Amino acid sequence: MAVPAPRPGAAPVPGGAPGDDDPLSRAVWRLRSRGCWLDAAALLAPHAARQAPAALHRAALLVERCMFTAAGWAEAEDALRTAEALAGDDDERGAAACERGQLAYSSTVLGVRDRVDEARSALGRAAALLAPGTPGRPLLDYRRGLMAEHLADSPDAARAAYRRAHAGAVAHGDRLLLSFTWRHLAGLALRDGELAEARHGFAESLRIREELGFLVGTAPALAALAEAVPEDEAARLRTEAARLFRLMGGVPTWLAGQLPQPPPEEPAEVGEPAG
Repeated sequence: MAVPAPRPGAAPVPGGAPGDDDPLSRAVWRLRSRGCWLDAAALLAPHAARQAPAALHRAALLVERCMFTAAGWAEAEDALRTAEALAGDDDERGAAACERGQLAYSSTVLGVRDRVDEARSALGRAAALLAPGTPGRPLLDYRRGLMAEHLADSPDAARAAYRRAHAGAVAHGDRLLLSFTWRHLAGLALRDGELAEARHGFAESLRIREELGFLVGTAPALAALAEAVPEDEAARLRTEAARLFRLMGGVPTWLAGQLPQPPPEEPAEVGEPAG
């Protein structure tokens, strides 16, 4: 079985996770999980003008939108500048630096503009600000793994970073981040020819996303699992991934070339969902 080419990895957004008791956070999660990032960001806008946590959450949503749609860079930059200006302690400054690093990574890996030096600098700054054991550290470790895997072509460094992120996600009960670490650890296992380990990791990632209702991330999880199963099952998974991809309006855009094309009478509409 051929090993798939590396794929960009979107990262979970801090705050507003499923299960949050706050009504605003629940509303933001429902919109975000369906790829309606602009609508989710609009709910946070009144608070983001003066509250650092809301500003960081809003910036993270718009950064994630860039990775999934390859669009909205100016809006993400504006939101990041606001979050950076409002950050009042090391945790908030570290979280803002982590988002800046992710935005620069996304621009680089999607071929929009080479910002790899900015990504390294921002993630290094985040590492200096976010102490080990803090809630923001697992996400930072995950993103440093993305850099190592996709921009530095260092699978060993990536694996170590993903494992730290995985352990941190377990410690903090962050199931969404676990869905990402499972998937990327599985990808490295597949690269090494460890099919059983890869299949398990991809299946865990898909299971978590389906349980959380993370619809916008389900098609990539289905497509990833298809790389590690027998061809008859793989065809079924890719067909379902393609259906969801069309349902989401062609998001994430980087998945387009990896899925079966729709029948002529059902043309895919590529673009960000209206929400």
